[in-house]
Amino acid sequence: MAALPTDEAAIEVDGLRKSYSGVEAVRGLSLQVQRGEIFAFLGPNGAGKTTTVEILEGFRRRDAGDVRVLGVDPARGGRDWRARIGIVLQEGKAQPNLTVRETLDLWSAYYPHPKPVAETIALVGLDEKADERVARLSGGQRRRLDVGLALAGDPDLVFLDEPTTGFDPVARRGAWTVIAGLRDLGKTVFLTTHYLDEAQELADRVAIIKAGVIVAEGPPEALGAGSTVTEIAFVLPAGVDLRELPGGPAMEVADGLVRVRTELPTRVLAELCGWAAARGIELERLEVTRPTLEDVYLELIQAGEPARAA
Repeated sequence: MAALPTDEAAIEVDGLRKSYSGVEAVRGLSLQVQRGEIFAFLGPNGAGKTTTVEILEGFRRRDAGDVRVLGVDPARGGRDWRARIGIVLQEGKAQPNLTVRETLDLWSAYYPHPKPVAETIALVGLDEKADERVARLSGGQRRRLDVGLALAGDPDLVFLDEPTTGFDPVARRGAWTVIAGLRDLGKTVFLTTHYLDEAQELADRVAIIKAGVIVAEGPPEALGAGSTVTEIAFVLPAGVDLRELPGGPAMEVADGLVRVRTELPTRVLAELCGWAAARGIELERLEVTRPTLEDVYLELIQAGEPARAA
């Protein structure tokens, strides 16, 4: 197997495989995460997502494949390597009777070159709660503390596992600001989330895993733009029968709007607008919608089983 370059990528995976009791959970998976980017790893439960992440973090052995995280095989990563990685688990376990400052002081002592505690507190937006006990923090504030604990050692790479699960919309937006700020600090972020809008908002690139293989990878906007189907919608003009419209038989009316899904949006839109202009008709609430990352994700996940990797 070819050697993996390590000068630019923070994470490099080539041909990763892992089986449990003869069932392959990860089947020849390959990916790269560049230094300084936010990379979102998406997939349904049972797709192999957790297994892959645990291998990258050095907590699970692989059966086959080459893996490098910050230039080191995680199966052989020592204390110095682990100090360069921060991990935010789905549920934090900070001591409830300590204050935010005391908690970060404690965790920082485990690292050889920790970030100053005051800087970490400011970074995660807990200045006003620095002397508040953990037990009295709100759910969103505790999650900010979880991120702060992952940053205590000033890591180069941060794994975020479902960082905003259970958050209300305001708390989620606040967490997004913190996560985006990690990119500004030059950190690499490996994000797993079930919220597609979160990945769309934060990630420079995403990978979608299904049945142990990656079925799509790229910038969120490119994945959406890569879909061949576009929806055009507008209000049916008064006194006009659907069959009078160009392409009428392919259209449907739902919620008071005419909708057509097409792989040729430029042509269909030109025909509609030309038809309306010739008759002096205004197409009210005219919208052209490209697929979102969520649309692409659902299309891929609901499709048939991906081909088995060689």
